[in-house]
Amino acid sequence: MTHTADVSGTQHVLRAGAYEAAIASVGATLRTLRYEGRDLVVPFASDEVRPAYRGTTLAPWPNRVVDGRYTFDGVEYQLALTEPSRGHALHGLVAWAGFAVVDESETHVTLAATIEPQDAYPWRVTVTTTFALDADHGLTQTVSATNASASRAPFGTGPHPYLVAGEGTVDDWTLALRADSVLGATEERLIPTELAPVTDDAERFDYREARQIGATEIDHAYTGLSRDDSGLAVAEVTDARGRGVRMLWDERCPWVQVHTADLPHRGVGHRAGLAIEPMTCPPDAFNSGTDLVLLEPGATADVAAWTIAAI
Repeated sequence: MTHTADVSGTQHVLRAGAYEAAIASVGATLRTLRYEGRDLVVPFASDEVRPAYRGTTLAPWPNRVVDGRYTFDGVEYQLALTEPSRGHALHGLVAWAGFAVVDESETHVTLAATIEPQDAYPWRVTVTTTFALDADHGLTQTVSATNASASRAPFGTGPHPYLVAGEGTVDDWTLALRADSVLGATEERLIPTELAPVTDDAERFDYREARQIGATEIDHAYTGLSRDDSGLAVAEVTDARGRGVRMLWDERCPWVQVHTADLPHRGVGHRAGLAIEPMTCPPDAFNSGTDLVLLEPGATADVAAWTIAAI
């Protein structure tokens, strides 16, 4: 286990076989993941402020709360608008929190951070996450949550890695994702609209058969996921040589956000990786209630898990 304290927090370096991962304590962030020296996620430097949400752990909600406003158990709350360009509350409350070490070894680290009660989220919830590296199976992250409040709390989670298949950009890579439905979103503000079959706009959204992404722009949530006998859904991103990366997750994440990393003015990082974000709930679940986790007082829930591995 290697520790250094830097701009992105304390660095926890894990090694197993041909894999190496670096976890930064700020936001419980997957900063790097490599297999035989090649990047499986878009990396950033330890002495760099993390670019946006690259690799962070999202909680107590993934994605957006529209207008930052929601009602829960009859009380209306107004969150800070952390996505000012669209006017939403984005990706939860722990993305810039310092996570403390609970347990660690050469191949795993467990980190925890507590969300303190506040005007717009008046519950004390501890988020605990473990990153475990395995020589045969890659990197698995698990997330659990404990509600230390006197009333039930709404909760959701997910990761934010940008997967890298190989050389080039998203345009050059092939995506395979067996998902039957996609959640529509308004063009300017990405407000969720209606769930529709991927076949309604197959050229843009249907990747049930692996095909090249090309210039397609996506920032949408998919569901209706096909799963194997173990209940795992899988997304695979590969290059022209068939090398790449796969991500797997279980039934606790019935949704996955796919984002082709389109940045304004084609800035640094534009389409450099494909964000695959398994989620316990869809965008704006604090309002819709769809698949929202309800944490009872005093309860601890093992909320989610996902794995990233080389192809």
